[in-house]
Amino acid sequence: MGALFDLGGKAAIVTGSTKGIGEAIAHRFAEHGAKVVVSSRKADACETVAGAINAKHKDRAMAIPCNISHKDQLENLYRATVKAWGRVDILVCNAAVNPYFGPSKDISDEAFDRVMGTNIRSNHWLCSMAAPDMAARGGGVIIIISSIGGLRGSPFLGAYGISKAADMQLARNLAVEYGSGNVRVNCIAPGLIKTYFARALWEDPEILAQTTSRSPLGRIGVPDEIAGAAVFLAGSSGAFMTGQFLVIDGGGTIA
Repeated sequence: MGALFDLGGKAAIVTGSTKGIGEAIAHRFAEHGAKVVVSSRKADACETVAGAINAKHKDRAMAIPCNISHKDQLENLYRATVKAWGRVDILVCNAAVNPYFGPSKDISDEAFDRVMGTNIRSNHWLCSMAAPDMAARGGGVIIIISSIGGLRGSPFLGAYGISKAADMQLARNLAVEYGSGNVRVNCIAPGLIKTYFARALWEDPEILAQTTSRSPLGRIGVPDEIAGAAVFLAGSSGAFMTGQFLVIDGGGTIA
């Protein structure tokens, strides 16, 4: 059973991995044997998380700061990982932004463009760097962290939801394009998770009450509950799954 989730010898990049879901994934990947690049905009935060991982799992984490909105920084992230570890076996596109909370009619053009550029185009850039090399080596795994916001309408997260729906289509397209090279591409679509990123939702008593009242499990999630799915998709446990989105929301979308 352990071999299904064994990531030993694999090299992984996890964007946005100094907090929340990304940090949880980085820790769990290392726990299961992978070498992990911890990446976010702030170098000190990257070093802190990488240090915490290495304290438990010697030499399994490396810090490479990157603002995913800048293509040159993404190129440096990818090249530096390959230089250090020879390849990228697993790519997790987790970093995202949501600078606006409110009705779609009031979002500024600048904020709308930032959401689309960061949440879609940056993932496209990084996947386009990694996928061809993965296919040339005979395989690899790409995981894009989407959201249930990409599956349903919202009165206050419209642009974000559009971007997350597009990420699901990005995964489907890439799965078709690179499947012959044994590159698997999937999305994870979390519901409301208790992270700093989603604090505007779970810190609002009304929104929190609405969310938990219609959820069969009656609560919101925690980052580690998403990390487990990422381990599943990254290992041989997920070897026959590609082009799909895995909803992890406590049952909220079915109730």
